[in-house]
Amino acid sequence: MTTTASVPDRRHPQPPARPPARTARASRASRAVRAGRAGGQHRAGPLAKIVLGLAALASLFPLYWTLVAASTDSHAVVSSPPPMLPGGNLFDNLTYVWHNAGGRGMGVALLNSTLVAGTVTVSTVTFSVLAGFAFAKLRFRGMKVLLGLVLSTLAVPAQLSVVPLFILTKNLGLNNHLGALILPVLVTAFGVFFMRQFLSQALPTELLEAARVDGANSLRVIWHVVFPVARPAMAVLGMLTFVQSWNDFLWPIIVMNGSTNPTVQVALAGLGTGWSTDWSVITAGALMGTLPLLLVFALFGRHIVGGITQGAIKG
Repeated sequence: MTTTASVPDRRHPQPPARPPARTARASRASRAVRAGRAGGQHRAGPLAKIVLGLAALASLFPLYWTLVAASTDSHAVVSSPPPMLPGGNLFDNLTYVWHNAGGRGMGVALLNSTLVAGTVTVSTVTFSVLAGFAFAKLRFRGMKVLLGLVLSTLAVPAQLSVVPLFILTKNLGLNNHLGALILPVLVTAFGVFFMRQFLSQALPTELLEAARVDGANSLRVIWHVVFPVARPAMAVLGMLTFVQSWNDFLWPIIVMNGSTNPTVQVALAGLGTGWSTDWSVITAGALMGTLPLLLVFALFGRHIVGGITQGAIKG
């Protein structure tokens, strides 16, 4: 008597065995990781939403208090307890600041700060990308020594360079001129180091070699390869530079005439002088000087955050 081994019917394949629970959980975790890499979003829990909401309220409270103080009078600002709701003097205080800040009004100060901060931001970002690319991807004689000299300037406090810089601008005839605020900060050592570190990781050498093989010269490589790759870091550096230049106070008050050609910070300093300090007028000027920064971040904040996210994810 012969026995025949059971042969599975290929026309009706058996269903695969159900994976164990641990394998199923691992597969779900791997799918979640792939979804996150592909740009999927994770939902925040209730506790995270509460914490983020409280943090947002805490960060917005100084701006709200500035609005409240700017809309009241000087006596109400220093009263105890202070007011928590806006008053009715906001328009009067802003009008006074607009016509009297800096001697020539707040309009001149806003224009000067916009020109200085915008020019410094564009020049710093452009030159920092070029220098950062050279230090990151090019090899030339004395590169390490030159990079060390650039980085060594970060250890020197800015206050030590005020006197020689003032003498230099005076000899050049730039005192009380916007050029004295622009020329010394056309490029910064921090910007060069920041772009150098970013391009060292984000810009593959193979991409540069491929562009060279295709016949691209140095200008085309920088314009079509380096600048697109460096866009996330350029957005971050541009925002930091604009805010720092807008808020600069020490050098403008030394080299500029606050009564004829002020910047925003110098004009705001003039509001606090007199027999008595009108805190409502000062806060109204601070509010007016902060609005351009809020406008810039509202217009370009999404691009900055998106650039950071794009630079953090590798395809």
